[in-house]
Amino acid sequence: MSDIFELESRDPETFRQETRKSTFILIAIFAVSAMGLATLSVSLFGHPDGNNFIWNVLGVFTGFVLTTVIFKTVLWNHPLMESSVYSWKLKRCLMKITNVMHHVEAGVEQENITAIQLLRFYQLALMQMHRLENNDGGISELQKPMQALLVKIDALGIDPEQTRFDPAWIDAVKGLG
Repeated sequence: MSDIFELESRDPETFRQETRKSTFILIAIFAVSAMGLATLSVSLFGHPDGNNFIWNVLGVFTGFVLTTVIFKTVLWNHPLMESSVYSWKLKRCLMKITNVMHHVEAGVEQENITAIQLLRFYQLALMQMHRLENNDGGISELQKPMQALLVKIDALGIDPEQTRFDPAWIDAVKGLG
């Protein structure tokens, strides 16, 4: 499985509908399994006159584990979860870059091509995330830094459409800080 991530064109309204639907399905699976397993554990191991709190907690915990297993084995690759998985991968890429942002910014100051590509991808990915989540405030905050980087990109003759994230870029910029 490749760690390279590519930004995809997504309709924000459709994206939000799909992620709400998949979230609701996961909540429903968890609620049904947690309540069912809590009830089952109390009926099998509980005491009619005693405190069954531990059996309820164990049932809920088992429901959580079951939901996680169902999610990772059945739903992760299901088309129903595609938007949620895309969102998760997008946010993971953004987090990886945020964790080394001081190196990225130092590299951009040194006009390091990889650092500039990484920052441009970060800006485009962050812009997409804000659009998908309907965060107009986040979009407006990005305009000024994006314009400043585009001036540098244009001066250096770099392609401004950095829609691809290669994790190897992270290691390449770590030594720049």
